[in-house]
Amino acid sequence: MMDGNQAAAFQERQRGTLPGELDIEWEEVANGRARGRFVAARKHMAANGFLHAASVVALVDSACGYGCVASLPEGASGFTTIEIKANYLGTAKEGETVACEARLLHGGRMTQVWDAEAVNETTGKTMAVFRCTQMVLYPR
Repeated sequence: MMDGNQAAAFQERQRGTLPGELDIEWEEVANGRARGRFVAARKHMAANGFLHAASVVALVDSACGYGCVASLPEGASGFTTIEIKANYLGTAKEGETVACEARLLHGGRMTQVWDAEAVNETTGKTMAVFRCTQMVLYPR
């Protein structure tokens, strides 16, 4: 487990990867929780002009993954996602802010289960709810 807020370290770590390319910014990455956001831009949109579902998944899945790393049990070397589930309830337009908060529900030795919610901060409406299960990995 990592102590304290590791948002700056994860912000730097994601450069050149999908979360970095989508301009996801992290407010908090700590044991048991993560919070981040992006401002919806053309690159986040589907061809039909609506926010692409994958943009929301990138945000919430990254939050759960970063939170998982910050919450790994002693001796663990990493994790892999074994299941994700998303229910979409709304969307965002270009220029609106999409925010996420992820919370650890179960932090076991072999698995972690996370819940996350994506919110359109501009309208205050919940956009998606998400559950993620990760398998904790150990060195061989």
